[in-house]
Amino acid sequence: MDSGQHDAIVIGGGHNGLVCAAYLARAGLDTVLFEARETVGGCASSEDVFGARVNICNCDHISFRSTPVMDELDLAAHGLRYLDIDPGTVNLTWHEGTVWPTFHDLDRTLDALAGILPDQVDGYRRYMAAAAPVARLITGAASDLPTRPRLVKGVLDRRGRGVTTMLRWSRMSAADVLRQFFTSESILAPVLAAGPVVWGVSPETPGTGLGALGLSLRHVLQVGRPIGGSGMLPAALRLAFESFGGTVVTKARVDAITCAGDRVRGVRLADGAEVRAPLVVSACDPRATFVDWLERPPAAAERLVGRWRDTAAADGYESKIDAVVTRLPRYRALADGVEDRLGFDALQASMMISPSLADLHRGARLMASGQVMERPVFFANVPTVADPTMASDGTHVFSLETLFTPYALPGGWPGSAEPQRWLDAYATLVEPGFLDGIEQWRTMTPDRYEADFHLPRGHATSFAGGPLAALRGRPRELTRYTTPVEGLYLTGAATFPGAGVWGASGRNAALTALRRA
Repeated sequence: MDSGQHDAIVIGGGHNGLVCAAYLARAGLDTVLFEARETVGGCASSEDVFGARVNICNCDHISFRSTPVMDELDLAAHGLRYLDIDPGTVNLTWHEGTVWPTFHDLDRTLDALAGILPDQVDGYRRYMAAAAPVARLITGAASDLPTRPRLVKGVLDRRGRGVTTMLRWSRMSAADVLRQFFTSESILAPVLAAGPVVWGVSPETPGTGLGALGLSLRHVLQVGRPIGGSGMLPAALRLAFESFGGTVVTKARVDAITCAGDRVRGVRLADGAEVRAPLVVSACDPRATFVDWLERPPAAAERLVGRWRDTAAADGYESKIDAVVTRLPRYRALADGVEDRLGFDALQASMMISPSLADLHRGARLMASGQVMERPVFFANVPTVADPTMASDGTHVFSLETLFTPYALPGGWPGSAEPQRWLDAYATLVEPGFLDGIEQWRTMTPDRYEADFHLPRGHATSFAGGPLAALRGRPRELTRYTTPVEGLYLTGAATFPGAGVWGASGRNAALTALRRA
C-alpha cells in the first residue's frame, strides 16, 4: 500500500477491530483497517473446508446481542441474522452419565431438573437469585463506557443489587462459589468446564469465582448463532464499516507503530509503506503492540512498555476438530423419550462433556507438563442441525473443542495421535457407527492458531481483570483503552470486558477515542 494520511488506523480485523473501525468511520473519520490475514474476522470467522462451512472457534454467541452494536451499525441490513438456540447447552459428565439441558427460561430448566436431578432444584433457584443480579450488572456495565462515574451510576441504577455478591465471589474460586448451591458433580463439573476451564485454569484457583456466572448468563442472555456460521458477524461488520466509507486492507502486516514526540504518528507496514494518522487503535495482542511494534515511544510510555516486556506470553490451551460427517451422533446417556418429553433436540444445542471436578483440577496441572487428560473436556456441536446452509445435502458439520491441550506438546502437534484419540474417546459416548460416518476432518491445535491466526503461542487473550479492575481503572490500557502515547488506543479481547464474541470492547474503545479526539 502506498504511503498515505488518514484520520484513524485500526490494526487487526477481528470482530472487535471491525466494530471499532465501523464506529470511527460512522463518526465521519477517514478510517483504514489493516489485517495481516487474507480475510477479516479472526477467531470469530468461518472457513470453507471440505465443501462445508466451519467455524474457527465456537459457534455460540451469548454476549454480542446484549450490546447496542447490531442496531447501531444496522448489521441486519448487511445480512446478519441469528438463530436462537434453546437449550443453549446440554450437559454431560464422563463419570456420572446424567444428561440435563440448560434452557433460556429458568422455570423450564428447573422443570427439567425436577425429573433428572430433583435434589439440585432448590440449589439452582438459590444460585440464580444470587447470580442473576451480578450477571445483569456486569453485562450492563460492558455496554457503556467503563469510566468510574458511569460504572458507579450503573450500580446505583440497579440499587446496588449484586455488588456485595460480586465482591465476595471475586475473591473465591469458582468451584467454592458453586459448592454453596450444588452437591451433584453432574452440575458442578460441566458448569465449571464452561467457566474457568475455558480461561485455561483450574476451577479451584482463587480469584476465579466470577467464572461461576456462566450458567446464569444463559438465563439472562439468549444463546444464538449467526445463520451461515459465526463468520457472518465479521462479514456484516466489514460491510457496515465500508458503507460508512472505511477501507479494509488485507494481507497487510504491521511492523511498527510510529511516534512523533508524545503522539502516535501512524504505522509502518511489512512492505515498508508508512501510513499516518493522529489516531491508531490496536486490536491485537497487547504485548506485541507495546513490545514488538511501538517504535520510539515517548518517555511517558516507558513504564508501560517495561511492564509488558516483563509479562510472559501465555500458552494456548484449546484445540478444535472440524469434520464433515454423514451420520449424526446419538448420545447413549440420553434417556429414551426425554427429548420429546422436555421438547428439545439435543443435537441443536452444544453438548458440554466434562470429567469430574477433581480431574478438571488435575487436568490443569497435566497441561502444564505437556499432557492431555485421558478423558478431556469436550464441547461438541453439530451446527448444521439448526442451520443446514453450512453443509451440502446429506452431510453435516461436526465440531469438537477440546480442553486442556498444551501448546508445548512433547514431540510437537504435527503427526500427534492425540486428535484421533479424542475422536475415539468421544465415540464411546455415542451410538456405534459415528466414526464410520466421518468423511474428512481437520484439527486446529495451539500451534496452528499461532501460525494461521497470529495468536502468540496459540493463546487467545481475554480480559482477566474482571469488573473490579474496570471499576478501579487498572491497568488503564486494558480497562480504559487509553495509553500514555497520545492518540494510541487498545481494544480487543484482552481489554474489558473481553470474553469471546462480545464486541463491547470495540465499541467502547471507539467511543473513548472519539470523546478524546
